[in-house]
Amino acid sequence: MRIDPTPRHELSPYLYMQFMEPLGTTDSSVAASWDHGRNCWREDLVECTRRLGPTLMRWGGCFASYYRWREAVGPREARVPMQNLLWGGFETNQVGTAEFVDFCRQVGADALMTVNFESDFRPYWSHDATGRSRVGDAREAAEWVRYCNALDHAERRGHGFPEPLHIPLWQIGNETSYDAGAIEPEAAARKTVEFARAMRAEDPTIRLIGWGDMGWTRPMVDIAGEHVDYIAFHHVFSPDQGHDEPVLRTQEYRKDFGATWERLMGARDIHEARIRGMCEQLQGTNMPLAMTECHFALTGRDRCDVMATWATGVAYARMANVHQRYGERLKIATMADFCGTRWQVNAIMVPTPGGQAFMMPVALVMSLYRHHTGERALDVTRVPGDLDAVASRTGDTVFLHVVNTNRTRSVKATLGVDGMRVRSGRVHQLCADPEFEVMEGQSEDIVPVESALPADAVWRFPAASVSAVELKVG
Repeated sequence: MRIDPTPRHELSPYLYMQFMEPLGTTDSSVAASWDHGRNCWREDLVECTRRLGPTLMRWGGCFASYYRWREAVGPREARVPMQNLLWGGFETNQVGTAEFVDFCRQVGADALMTVNFESDFRPYWSHDATGRSRVGDAREAAEWVRYCNALDHAERRGHGFPEPLHIPLWQIGNETSYDAGAIEPEAAARKTVEFARAMRAEDPTIRLIGWGDMGWTRPMVDIAGEHVDYIAFHHVFSPDQGHDEPVLRTQEYRKDFGATWERLMGARDIHEARIRGMCEQLQGTNMPLAMTECHFALTGRDRCDVMATWATGVAYARMANVHQRYGERLKIATMADFCGTRWQVNAIMVPTPGGQAFMMPVALVMSLYRHHTGERALDVTRVPGDLDAVASRTGDTVFLHVVNTNRTRSVKATLGVDGMRVRSGRVHQLCADPEFEVMEGQSEDIVPVESALPADAVWRFPAASVSAVELKVG
């Protein structure tokens, strides 16, 4: 395996973001994460998230389309419960802006808020069952920015927070284009300009993300490009797409795991095509991309049973390699919902009642890569068959992310950097039986194993393994 040491594009630390959305009765992502007896975040979740190491945490999703932020600030006894119009049930709003920012600070992540973009123009989200309006306008979004970021804000001080909450990133619109006919893209872009101007009037330093998926990319750039810093899109998909015979849904994946493995390895191509298509729409511009939601979508007992398998972890490692390859344009990305009690698309599962939060395979991979990655991308010029590899560099350290896509056979490689000597190296490796399924307490069975790279820089990558290699070069 050969690496060109010439630094290429900068790699954003936000390629390892997580995404928290109150999912009501569907998946108790927020309610189960809060210790209501002690009025704080669950300690096991905080500790598990620190190991995961997200660089950015997003608040919102579809929930943002009917979220009124003022209902979830101030004294908890005075907060207004809200109907969760999509996910079911009622939210107590005991977890709001300040609590979310507190969580981000505890785990070392920046915060990203998704504002209510006039209910994303969906009439069925504009009012709750009692007739109360759930529509948030540009003024409401701007007031949220001022509440969070103003140096001196009387209301925030009265709520016990004299210092700014310092939220640097805000998303305007969430899947707005997914409801055909609700609003035309040009009108949405003009409305985005209205929101952006109002929000930046309160804090000119914030960075804004405009919604640009499903053919909205060019209208959003052409009309609102000078007002937003990123274009958002989502990719929630099935690796079965394009195939006549699905093998991953429900329990089908257990019947022929060889077929399951091949289908999961093919997810990389679907994902790359999606990102490449978004990049092509931005040709001739300098606009970065923000993929603020992404995961597999399959049927199952608690949605996507196959997500618990180590095979899926390997598939997601390949997708993370795609993110790095497109890192010149892709600056914000994720591969999971953050946490919850049921959906296996979550990075972290939160058992209730009791139990200890644990990482799913996708989180194990994200954590490994997140803690062993460089600042700028490098080209990998020669790779042995069956290996999927990307490289990056910080100073005299070269980082490799290597996936062995062969389910049954190890692959030997000699690691070399053109024109430089490999002085030493360490290999951090995740490896398990592809059919192994992570359940409560069993995530500890898949942990990174650290080894010294031999002096000849030859390494045998085990079957179905994901590795982060650090090479000291001179």
